Amino acid sequence: MTASQAAAALRAQPAQMTGFKSLLWLSLMVLLWGLSWPATKLALNTVPPLWLAAIRFGSAALCLFGLLAVRGKLVLPTRVDWPIVASIGFLQMMVFTGLGMIAMVHVDTSRAVLLAYTTPLWGVVVGWLALRQTPTRWQLAALLLGLAGIGLICSPWEMDWSAPGAVMGAAFLLVGAISWSVVILHIKRHRWSASPLALAPWQMLLATVPLAAIAYGLEGAPTEIAWDLRLVELLVFIGPIATSACFVISAEHGRRVSTFTMSNFTLGVPLIGILASVLFLGNQLTVLFAAGLGLVVAGMVLAATAMVRAR
Repeated sequence: MTASQAAAALRAQPAQMTGFKSLLWLSLMVLLWGLSWPATKLALNTVPPLWLAAIRFGSAALCLFGLLAVRGKLVLPTRVDWPIVASIGFLQMMVFTGLGMIAMVHVDTSRAVLLAYTTPLWGVVVGWLALRQTPTRWQLAALLLGLAGIGLICSPWEMDWSAPGAVMGAAFLLVGAISWSVVILHIKRHRWSASPLALAPWQMLLATVPLAAIAYGLEGAPTEIAWDLRLVELLVFIGPIATSACFVISAEHGRRVSTFTMSNFTLGVPLIGILASVLFLGNQLTVLFAAGLGLVVAGMVLAATAMVRAR
């Protein structure tokens, strides 16, 4: 080995170690996000859904405000960044999470987490209709696979349509996923003035205020919540850990891997959520659900691959 080759190898080692650490942190993030779904289901036994969404983002916002203040990076969003603050705060956090919490009261956790993470499929549709981005053959194939899987999972042979709120819950989850896909397209086109981490607590605050107001109007005051140590542990996990801490991991380490890698990582969230729901909540997986799961996951993988090919 020549001196130049040895120097290049030494320079590559820190980069490889940094990349390996990022993958470990992102793996932890995916694990926590996946586990947050059964934790949310358990918390919903005590806390009304909209209040739970408000508590989640309120507690997470406080944690991030504190973190940024300690780092000396707490800033007000500029005029350039307010549109993305509003987009993420209202559509992704308030609509996606609020509807998702309501849906989880009526839908089992395995189905909820899978339908919520069909976002990459709806991104193809939203880009086609709103931005006139004609889908490629790969994207169309991904969409057809994913829609076939959704059709199986929401079919009357797999889901009891006569159960109170079952169809509404599935519809709420799909509307939330579509809202999130709109946000993703906005994020790709937005020119950031501040960092995503610096804007995150403002987005969470923007979601918390209307969620709390709507919760007060529809669900009453939160004084009826039966507080105990177990509920506090669940809320700490759902808010400060699975929301604020995972957002920090995503902001700090997500930019160090490729978009394709990040997309494949997030595919692990519904898989972990489904597995955890089976283990901790006793959810049953039927053959039809497993077939639908396979089609949806295949569609999401194909959608991520199509995105890379398009670039």
